[in-house]
This record gives sequence, structure tokens and C-alpha cells, in this order.
Amino acid sequence: MMGPCEEVQKNENQEGEAAAIGPQAETLEAKKPWTAESHSALETEGVSSSACGPGTHGLGEPVMATLYLESCRANGVVPVSCLLHQGSASELNLRHRGLGPQGARALASVLTSNVYIKRLDLQDNGLCAAGAEALADVLRKNSIISDVDLSENQIGAAGLQAICTALALNTTLQKMQLQGNRLEEQAAQHLATLLLRHTGLKSLDLSYNQLNDLAGETLGPAVAENTGLTELNLSWNHLRGLGAIAFARGLEANIFLKVLDISHNGFGDSGACAIGEALKANSVLEELNMRNNRISMSGALKLGLGLQVNQTLRILIISKNPIRCDGYVGILKSVRNNKWSALELLDVSDIQVNRECDDLASSMKEILPGLCIKH
Repeated sequence: MMGPCEEVQKNENQEGEAAAIGPQAETLEAKKPWTAESHSALETEGVSSSACGPGTHGLGEPVMATLYLESCRANGVVPVSCLLHQGSASELNLRHRGLGPQGARALASVLTSNVYIKRLDLQDNGLCAAGAEALADVLRKNSIISDVDLSENQIGAAGLQAICTALALNTTLQKMQLQGNRLEEQAAQHLATLLLRHTGLKSLDLSYNQLNDLAGETLGPAVAENTGLTELNLSWNHLRGLGAIAFARGLEANIFLKVLDISHNGFGDSGACAIGEALKANSVLEELNMRNNRISMSGALKLGLGLQVNQTLRILIISKNPIRCDGYVGILKSVRNNKWSALELLDVSDIQVNRECDDLASSMKEILPGLCIKH
């Protein structure tokens, strides 16, 4: 059974064969244009402005609508009526529309020169690599779009390469969401290149992918050299072992990142130890999520050594780790011994505690009245 991207490739091959038939195919195509009648029919679908998100103002630019209709005809896809009502709105939300690669190509024709849209949401549209390549051309040429969501589109390493290459020439983009795109070890090198070249990117979401320990070894040095990213989400990947340690060392040298989510990976005790070392040197990070990372008591104690000297971390989430009471107590004592600690939230939920933990946590309120401990 073929996957959706394989089916797209088969359909494209069939289209190429049909095009070779000659004038007869051209005549048949001429009989099904997206005419004014088609346009009128779309307008009577009853699509309200709220379906396109806030800020819509009816049909808006007729030239844009006409261009989109012509592009849909050329690519053999049905137009998305929401786009025809886009007008001068700054956000285009086309989530779950089933655009596919051909729909992405039709959309790209109007986005390239659009001067209104700043945020583009194309989550869950089956774009695959071909659709990502079409949108990469938009990102290469459009200097208005600053926020793009391409989550859950199966773009893979090939699609990511096209996106990253385009972003090397685009200094406008500030936020990119790429969660759930089957990004594996091969994609890590493209991501590393992006982190090294793109200084304007502030937020990057790579959660729910398959980035493994080798990917961590590639990304670590890039994180160390990155000079712009302030928020990075790598949750629900496969970072572990040497890859987790390499990534932590990159964090140690980074001087821009403020929010880091590495929850639901496999950092373990060795990775927690490396993060603890990073916290000793890092003077920028404010939020760290290490939920569910197989960290035991020994790893928690090593992590605590970093908390004993760190002066910037405000939020630490280490819930759902088997650190037990001794590990929890060790972390609390480390925070207590740091008179310059900035910690405001310590999330240790789903961790078994005893009376000693409760007593110590209560005594912490006198030393750090602004600290909230979540059990």
C-alpha cells in the first residue's frame, strides 16, 4: 500500500504522460477553466469571514483572487474559498485543508508577491517534500512572512533541505514550526546549517520527530554557535547517550537561548549531568523542561550542582522522572544553597516524596518566598 507522498508522485507521473497526448488533452483542459462562474459559485458557499481568521475583509484584492484561480486551474486543484476572502488580513490559516503538493504550488503563486500575510499556518496538509519545495520558493522571495507553521506535513529531509536553503536568504522569518515531519538523522545537518546561518530566527519547534543521538551530536555544536534563537522545542524526539551530552555542551556555550524544551527524550543520568555542567556556565537560559527523561537520583544530584550556582533559570520542570526522594531533596538543597537563585517554579509532579521532602519544601518558603514547588 502506497503512502500519500508516493501516491502524489504516481499522480504527477500520470499527469506528465497525459500532457504528452497532444492537442486533444489541451482541448479537454480548456473545457474546464476556473471562470467567473466558478468564482461566483465559491462566493455563494456561505463561507464567513471567521473561517479565515480575524481581520478578513471580504474578497479583498481581486487581482490576487484571479491569479489564485488561474494557478489552481493550471495545477488541477480545487481553490480554497477561504483564500478568496483573504483580503488584506495579516494571517492566513489553512490548517487541515488537504492541499497536498499541487495545492501548495497553486498557493505559492500568490504568496510570492503578497504584501499582507505575515503569519502562514499550513499545519496538516500532506505537503510532502514537493509541497515544501514549492513553499521554499515563497520564503526565498517573500520578505513579509515572519511566522510559518508547517507541522505534520511529512516533508522529510528533502523538504527540510529546500526550506533551510531558502531561509539562508531570508532574514525576515522569526518563527518556524516543524513538529511531526518525520525528521530523522539525515535532517540534522540541514538544521545545523540553518542554526549557523540564520540569525533572525527566534523560535524553532522540532518536537514530535525522530531526531536521535547522532542528530544530537550534529545539533550540539550548531546550538553553541547560534546567535539569535531564543526558544527551541526538541520534545518527543530520541535524543540520548552521546547525542544528549553533545547537545548539552552546545547549551553550555550558547548565549541567546532563553526557553528550552527537551522533555520526553532519553537524556538519562549522563545527559542530566551534562545539563548540570551547562547550567554552571550558562547565564541566559530562563526556562528548562526535562520532563520524562529517565533521570534517576544520581542524575538529579548532578543536575543540582548546576542549580547551586545558576542565577538566571526561573522555571525547571523535571516531573515524571524516577529521581525518588533523595534526588528531590538534593535538588532542593542545591537551590537553597544558592542565594542568587532566580527559580520561581520547580515542577516535580508525579515524583514520590516523603515527610522529609515536605518539610524541606516548606522551609524553602522562608528562604525563597517567590518559589512555587509543584508536587
